[in-house]
Amino acid sequence: QVQLVESGGGLVQAGESLRLSCAASGRSSYAMGWFRQAPGLEREFVAGISRSGAGKSYAEFVKGRFTISRDNAKNTVYLQMNSLKPEDTAVYYCAVDVNLGVGVSVRLSSYDYWGQGTQVTVSS
Repeated sequence: QVQLVESGGGLVQAGESLRLSCAASGRSSYAMGWFRQAPGLEREFVAGISRSGAGKSYAEFVKGRFTISRDNAKNTVYLQMNSLKPEDTAVYYCAVDVNLGVGVSVRLSSYDYWGQGTQVTVSS
């Protein structure tokens, strides 16, 4: 069982930045991902990072604006979000893929444990 706690969400204006954090319980480093879900829409992949941090993957709609990183000593993954747009408004979830040895999965079904989510609201 892995417990995940997200933080860092909030209300910002378009063009501003936020940094989300996701702290995982335990000592093992897993491949991790960030997803988001807007009202009435399906949960979608945003960014993912491999166990070592060397591998990263981004959804097209955040490339150049969002950066995922991790601190394995703290068992924490971050999502730096710059140049936020109103369409980025959603609940953001972090998730852990405990079975993936190398690389990053973009598939929601690959992830085994999920955080409770943190709301990000971007006003125009």
